[in-house]
Amino acid sequence: MFAIALNHYLIVASLLFSIGFFGVMLRRNVIVMFMCMELMLNAANLALVAFSRFNATPDHPMMDGNVFVFFVITVAAAEVATGLAIIVALFRKRATVMADELTALKK
Repeated sequence: MFAIALNHYLIVASLLFSIGFFGVMLRRNVIVMFMCMELMLNAANLALVAFSRFNATPDHPMMDGNVFVFFVITVAAAEVATGLAIIVALFRKRATVMADELTALKK
């Protein structure tokens, strides 16, 4: 039977983080950029839970990673609520969600 080691989880987390990073860097749609940032947060969550699981012993279960994930998910939920409200307000005001066209703060 094939055992999944820590490095397998970390490879998947790094791939997810890379996809999210390049999605933020290459895309100009604010909603897609927002989803890619959430993907990066979930990659960090996966790494935290993997480290927590593989550092635990039967005598001392490590729940630190799981607690951090709970806080990251809480912050991500607040980010989603605030970010989507800002995106909707921008769309109503400018009728676009393309980052290149949102130049209101430039001179």
